[in-house]
Amino acid sequence: MPTLQPGDLAPDFTLADQDGSPVSLGDLRGTRAVLYFYPAAMTPGCTTEACDFRDSLASLTGAGYTVLGISRDDEAKLREFRERDSLTFPLLSDPDHAVHDAYGAWGEKMNYGKKIEGVLRSTFVIDEDGRILHALYNVKATGHVARVRKLVGLD
Repeated sequence: MPTLQPGDLAPDFTLADQDGSPVSLGDLRGTRAVLYFYPAAMTPGCTTEACDFRDSLASLTGAGYTVLGISRDDEAKLREFRERDSLTFPLLSDPDHAVHDAYGAWGEKMNYGKKIEGVLRSTFVIDEDGRILHALYNVKATGHVARVRKLVGLD
């Protein structure tokens, strides 16, 4: 699976959020975005990562970033996740993993010693022109948001 590199144009997409409303990356042109792919709503690692983004949201939005989380979960599960953990940013549903594929966030990985295909936890920082500033693949849930904050000059 090809991966995105800094300077690449971020693949555009339109996905439904937790409420069924369409969200398009193209609509964010002129602003910056942090787009992160996670395996499954309400699992321990994904909850840690989402809550870390929630807790850093004020400083990220203050610096001009929109945060979007993307998973294969359906809208109902995303809505439950958002409500359960008081998440204050959009969670987008990509059930056929087409957007995951476009970003190189889907592929072969090891899970408990077995090779499987699935979500590669990944984060992309995108500039105002829709170009990739940072492409982070196979990240760990814990401590990841602190790394993103440092990359965008917040720490």
